[in-house]
Amino acid sequence: MNTDTGRDTADDPGAWARPAPGETPAAPPVTVRLALPTDAPAIAAVHQTSRQATMPYLPPQRRTHDEVTRWIREIVLPQCHTFVATRGPELLGYAAVQGDLLDQLYLRPDVRRRGIGTLLLDAARRHRPGGLYLHVFQLNTDARAFYAHHGFRVVSADDGSANMENLPDLTLRWTPVPRPRFPRGNP
Repeated sequence: MNTDTGRDTADDPGAWARPAPGETPAAPPVTVRLALPTDAPAIAAVHQTSRQATMPYLPPQRRTHDEVTRWIREIVLPQCHTFVATRGPELLGYAAVQGDLLDQLYLRPDVRRRGIGTLLLDAARRHRPGGLYLHVFQLNTDARAFYAHHGFRVVSADDGSANMENLPDLTLRWTPVPRPRFPRGNP
């Protein structure tokens, strides 16, 4: 029996996927998985639209969608442990971890502030439980607030000479809080 619809799914194997009469269809859950090479075009689209929407201070994009897709496929995916957040067939965001560097975390602009960035960050933390660091533009106040909320702390500031945008940035670090150890045996 499908408890969500009250119908017997043994008689109708597709019943779980359809709403009961009068119900609105529920959105599929958001899941996080490892990226596949076939995700490269969707990841590139997320990368480009997110940067354009959330970082208006950046110079206009010079690279085409095909060039960014090639960069994702040939550089990011082979060099990074890349996670994607999906809802059904839709790719909503991605996070790329290279060593203990959280190199990329981008979401589609229309799905921001819904917990999807946290899901991706949690996947990155599980992958690197000893800690992560990242670079963020000083002007990116939303990202800075997001990372501060999740326990990242500023460890250094730079004048921008080390990044291709030549914008001042910060290096942030997350180090897990050690759990207290209790002695074995009787109290």
